[in-house]
Amino acid sequence: MPLSSIEIIYECPSFLIVNKPPYLLSVPGRAEDNKDCLITRLQQNGYPEALIVHRLDWETSGLLVIARDPDSHRELSRQFQDRETQKSYTALCWGIPNLDSGSIDLPLRYDPINKPRHIIDYQQGRHALTFWKVLERHDYHSRLELTPITGRSHQLRVHLLSIGHPILGDKLYAHEDALEEQPRLCLHATELSITHPTTKERLFFESPAPF
Repeated sequence: MPLSSIEIIYECPSFLIVNKPPYLLSVPGRAEDNKDCLITRLQQNGYPEALIVHRLDWETSGLLVIARDPDSHRELSRQFQDRETQKSYTALCWGIPNLDSGSIDLPLRYDPINKPRHIIDYQQGRHALTFWKVLERHDYHSRLELTPITGRSHQLRVHLLSIGHPILGDKLYAHEDALEEQPRLCLHATELSITHPTTKERLFFESPAPF
């Protein structure tokens, strides 16, 4: 499991900031053929102390924080849980939104009948909030900046689907035209701001979308 495909953007004794490639799990899956993942590659290639703080979907690329000691892991995890971090994503979506920006406040839950999909459920779903802004408009698609306030699984993908603008290349949620428009899920974690767990300095990291 080589490390070469994982770009390390920032490194200090407390944590790493890495750029996860698409089609790589953040942590090992349950099946034996799903053991290759970002955290294992780091642990086996010079960072045996690496601890996962948060995750990105298998198909999603972009910025991830990796703690390097238990105290940093505890503090960084707390920042994510208490919503003290700031994250934004870039996505290419099908169609042209009428507005320049907006928000999507729809509750989500896992759909075991159609796993691993998630669905909107007003009775059993958990609160999920996403802000979006149009960056570019093209003939058949748009480039959006997405800011999730909550961190539900598949939140950005289901929320954009709910307003009629599925993410291009999304094999789980996109219709045929949107799926064929791009060879990969066009969702990238572009910006991330955290507080350094020991120095308390506010830090900002950026990774331009590769699409």
